[in-house]
Amino acid sequence: MPEMVIYALQVGGGTLAICPMPGRSGNYAEDLNTVAAWKPGLVISMTTEAEMIQEGARHFGTDIQGRASRWAHLPVEDFGVPPREVQARWPGVSASARHALSGGGRVLIHCRGGCGRSGMAALRLMVECGEGPAEALARLRAVRPCAVETDAQKEWAMQARRPPAPR
Repeated sequence: MPEMVIYALQVGGGTLAICPMPGRSGNYAEDLNTVAAWKPGLVISMTTEAEMIQEGARHFGTDIQGRASRWAHLPVEDFGVPPREVQARWPGVSASARHALSGGGRVLIHCRGGCGRSGMAALRLMVECGEGPAEALARLRAVRPCAVETDAQKEWAMQARRPPAPR
């Protein structure tokens, strides 16, 4: 299997990236090192717990936090959109991600293949950072052509509005 690649672009003053799930390459330890070396301030996992166990990434959250990154787990089924409980947690995770980006930081989002769910969340963050939805999708797909796989994912990401600035 190929080594893990991190697909990054400049967003909101920082760097936003998507990638496949650590362990997907067949070498979890090497993938974890790749992620840690990229030095994300926040890592968002969009995979289900079952997928993480299946790919040998059962302890990814603990492992990446031990490498000085914050971690958020927002499990979404493959090809799906966030269920109600994940949608309820999105505003807080999004605020943390946008705060990191606005300070020049790095945010990394992964799903199983590094396409649909991670692309959906990245697109939503791009729109929340003030980018036009169509332009943001084109920019994201310029670095990762498979980003955002379903119409429902695209709709969820593009329904975002730029949140009001904190007072």
